[in-house]
Amino acid sequence: MKNTKKIVVVGGGFAGLEFVKRLGNSPYYQITLVDTNNYNFFPPLIYQVSTGFMEPSAISYPFRKILRKLKNVRFRLGTLEKVVPEENKILLNNGELEYDILVMATGTETNFFGNKNIEKYSLPMKTISDALSLRNTILTRFDRATRIHDLEERKKHLTFVIAGAGPTGVELSGILAEMKSSIIIKDYPELKESDLGEIHLIDGQKSVLAPMSQNAQKYTTKKLIELGVNLIMNTMVNDFDGEIVYLSNGQKIQSKNLIWAAGVSAKTFEGFSKDSIGIGKRLKTNQLNQVLLYDNIYALGDSCFIIDDEKYPNGHPQLAQPALQQAKNLADNLSRENKSWKPFQYNDKGSLAIIGRNKAVLDFPGKKRSLKGFGAWLIWIFVHIMGLVNFKNKIRTLYNWIGYYIYKDQYFRMIIKPTERNNANH
Repeated sequence: MKNTKKIVVVGGGFAGLEFVKRLGNSPYYQITLVDTNNYNFFPPLIYQVSTGFMEPSAISYPFRKILRKLKNVRFRLGTLEKVVPEENKILLNNGELEYDILVMATGTETNFFGNKNIEKYSLPMKTISDALSLRNTILTRFDRATRIHDLEERKKHLTFVIAGAGPTGVELSGILAEMKSSIIIKDYPELKESDLGEIHLIDGQKSVLAPMSQNAQKYTTKKLIELGVNLIMNTMVNDFDGEIVYLSNGQKIQSKNLIWAAGVSAKTFEGFSKDSIGIGKRLKTNQLNQVLLYDNIYALGDSCFIIDDEKYPNGHPQLAQPALQQAKNLADNLSRENKSWKPFQYNDKGSLAIIGRNKAVLDFPGKKRSLKGFGAWLIWIFVHIMGLVNFKNKIRTLYNWIGYYIYKDQYFRMIIKPTERNNANH
């Protein structure tokens, strides 16, 4: 193609993939999608992989297969190390790429707030690798507990502390509580109900699901307590040594399992001016998603902090909808030939969180109305199935969920530990 511009998109999550699809087969652009993984995955369901309720392939799909029909798109497996704006190129761990337009859609990473012990010993849940590691750890500790005769040590293996009472923390504590009541005793007859440890959900806010409505918070609090989850609010996790979780209220919890869902920050890369970095390490942009100080670099989704949107002075929520809407808006603007660009305006479609079987909460836009219980649960299922990237994954996930709903059981409780080969990167 003559006179085509080269667009490099770094990150194939919600924003990056949506942007690429929107400009796919455009005669005006040659696009290269760069990602550390060779697959796209669906983060809202990663907690189900980590607890054995879903297999990884149900929420992930290879980029190259997704992009097959987009003739102007290429995929590059690689990790971004540095941006060189003055030369219009990026440096990867396996080479470099030149661009006319750079789109940063690199998402977020787990934020340990500088605590090295928590970073070392806790269990994050941000990537597919994290989820599989968490699944292996949970199942291994259940199994090990059957061989431990000391009751205190056994409880350490079976007690779970979840830091962060946002949607991820709520969903994870709910599913662990359901496992405790319906699955663990069946699978591990060596254990008695009195052996099973507690599930603690901890957050520095005054309530679970802090960004949602009070109705949603009250219902979620009630249902989690009914499930047996111990809620500790207005409290931070100060430290963790692999055996004891130290809380800011002076409490100590004996547990080997600290699951960290307490916060994220945007990924940062060498080469950007410090003046372009905003709240949560996100790249500051105008309402066209153009990064401040750079004419041809844009940021989308979790990577982006739009500084002149008065409705969202701290940036848009780091959720799927803002990312998808920003990607669509930027792609539409780039498709406009010599026409004025439209500034991004976020259309809030509401918030959802699942607590457990038949239990979920939905806030409608503006938080003036909410729905809870079975109806919200059905909507949650529909929204998350429709969010999966292809039809086969949607059908497989629906089948898995129907099976769990009927039998109160799941089928992916395998401990699979891949062996690393020294020559894997050569």
